[in-house]
Amino acid sequence: MSDDGNSALGHKAFSRSRSHFSDRITADARDGWPVAAGRYRLVVSRACPWASRSLVARRLLGLEDALSLAVADPIQDDRSWRFTLDPEGRDPVLGIRYLSEAYDRRETGYPGGVSVPAVVDVPSGQLVTNDYQRLTLDLATEWTALHRPGAPDLYPERHRDEIDTVMAEVYEDLNNGVYRAGFAHTQEEYEEACAGVFRRLEALAGRLAAQRYLVGDTITEADIRLFTTLVRFDAVYHGHFKCNRWKLAEHPVLWGYVRDLYQTPGFGDTVDFDHIKRHYYQVHTGINPTRIVPLGPDTAGWLTPHHREELGGRPFGDGTPPGPVPAGEEIPASGRP
Repeated sequence: MSDDGNSALGHKAFSRSRSHFSDRITADARDGWPVAAGRYRLVVSRACPWASRSLVARRLLGLEDALSLAVADPIQDDRSWRFTLDPEGRDPVLGIRYLSEAYDRRETGYPGGVSVPAVVDVPSGQLVTNDYQRLTLDLATEWTALHRPGAPDLYPERHRDEIDTVMAEVYEDLNNGVYRAGFAHTQEEYEEACAGVFRRLEALAGRLAAQRYLVGDTITEADIRLFTTLVRFDAVYHGHFKCNRWKLAEHPVLWGYVRDLYQTPGFGDTVDFDHIKRHYYQVHTGINPTRIVPLGPDTAGWLTPHHREELGGRPFGDGTPPGPVPAGEEIPASGRP
């Protein structure tokens, strides 16, 4: 997610920028960046759905020791993502105050804003990639030598065509669709985007009524990408982005599905509702100039029984759940249900 033009949101047509830095970190180092434990640092905001994909994948695959984590303040200033959550306002590993410093070390005067997720090369301090679409796929397929024992296969080869199709539909209508609705600057743009959001939700509900996960009988990358939008739906997209035909909590199938994932180790333990709400309502001043953060919705329901296990399915396939959240990465009580 970029900071580019937050005050202008809602006043001009919304268009998501492509990732400018698309180098890949691979086992064969084809782009000059080899997979190596401890070399790279993952920079995220827990508020951002695109960054949250990498948080979930990193946990499920057990890459916490191999790929260190920096969490930015959910509230940006005019220099974008900043490390004010850390002592003295500096990331303790990279030694920088703003993520933009790593971008500048890679390319001064590059086009576009400063976005997360971002992977930074620790020795040089320069950005490697901000390609949120490719990053998690590479964590699943290129970082296998560093996966934990029992890590799930999040991008199984036999299902990749179907996963890719589902993810493309979810991206167009839902992941990005909520933004097109929320940042629309005409009634027509808003209604078209909002209608697309709910058409896709209904289609997904039809798919998930008879199966526990989106593709096959295990969790895949497709579920991760859907989860990071659904977990934010009632908290910010329903009100802030005006996607308010109904709440997720009012839809038995989708509410059960997202609670199932939330209660699965690796999903809910990466979610900070406080960061999510404060970022959307306080940063997007173009559509919420008062910066008032609503008190609701009540999050207690996230931990209630979902009964999705009755559909079968094996969350981790032949693997096992991830271990406890590493020390220092726990979600504060203010951000949990």
